[in-house]
Amino acid sequence: MSDRVQTLDLRPLLPYERHEKIFKAWDALQAGETLRIINDHNPKPLYYHFEAEQKGKFQWEFEEEGPRDWIFKIKRI
Repeated sequence: MSDRVQTLDLRPLLPYERHEKIFKAWDALQAGETLRIINDHNPKPLYYHFEAEQKGKFQWEFEEEGPRDWIFKIKRI
């Protein structure tokens, strides 16, 4: 298991580019590795997507919950 954390700052990207970038990074993670994501809006739809398709394979933790930035970690388990 690794403790590697990859940070993705999505704020400069266009909205339609974001999920593709997230899932490409997610697919490259090994067990124990984490995506730390910085976003400019609540990632609730992304959470539901993970819950539907990756249930039991991730841990989700917020570092900051708005109002300006949402920073959260998604760890592959």
